[in-house]
Amino acid sequence: MTIDLFIPCFIDQLYPDTAFHVVKLLEKAGVQVHYNPAQTCCGQPSFNSGYWKETKVVAQKFMNDFPNDRLVVSPSASCTGFVRNYYPRLSDDEAFLEQHSQLKPKLLELTDFLVNHLHYIDFGATFEAKVTYHDSCAALREYGIKQEPRALLAKVKGLELVEMKENDVCCGFGGTFSVKNEPISTAMAQQKVENAMNTGAEYIVSTEASCLMHMASYIKKHDLPIKTIHIADVLAHGW
Repeated sequence: MTIDLFIPCFIDQLYPDTAFHVVKLLEKAGVQVHYNPAQTCCGQPSFNSGYWKETKVVAQKFMNDFPNDRLVVSPSASCTGFVRNYYPRLSDDEAFLEQHSQLKPKLLELTDFLVNHLHYIDFGATFEAKVTYHDSCAALREYGIKQEPRALLAKVKGLELVEMKENDVCCGFGGTFSVKNEPISTAMAQQKVENAMNTGAEYIVSTEASCLMHMASYIKKHDLPIKTIHIADVLAHGW
């Protein structure tokens, strides 16, 4: 199988090693990876800020960047959920909507693809640590994954998963929400990180680099004894 790989802005610009780990995982699972270097943003930041006209331009480019019949896999449920659910709000143009209807069923988040499509859950990874898992709003509510990341983490040798209190509550990032509503956003990050630390976990794991970045910023500012890590980095560890 050959798939197209979509790497979101946050990972491309801030966590490139995670992108390489995604390729490593997919190739170990027997998948050939095609990456279009012309790809850019899915348009979610501008959409959430109210710039729908500009977002339509970005959305059109996004769909043009993945014109093949191959599945499109991405290590972000936030981006995939956005493209799946909100592109039709950008235009009532028939050609635009038809292009989206063809792309939508092909666009998959990484853990969904691995667990439900490839049925590949054991990478032989080793990660000697106690971790807790953060269900991002987008992953849980926009895309609909919950058990898939946990099924993958359960196969990692040495990893102990401990669920935190209110693991499905927002971390406070919300894209531009964290800029426009900084005090509320910071308070939400504090609550999330404190819930994670109360488990005794050494790491917070998630499918969303944006959530992890937000929590990591709070952790760094307050010099707290916990770290954040993307699930792809965990699964690619130790082999």
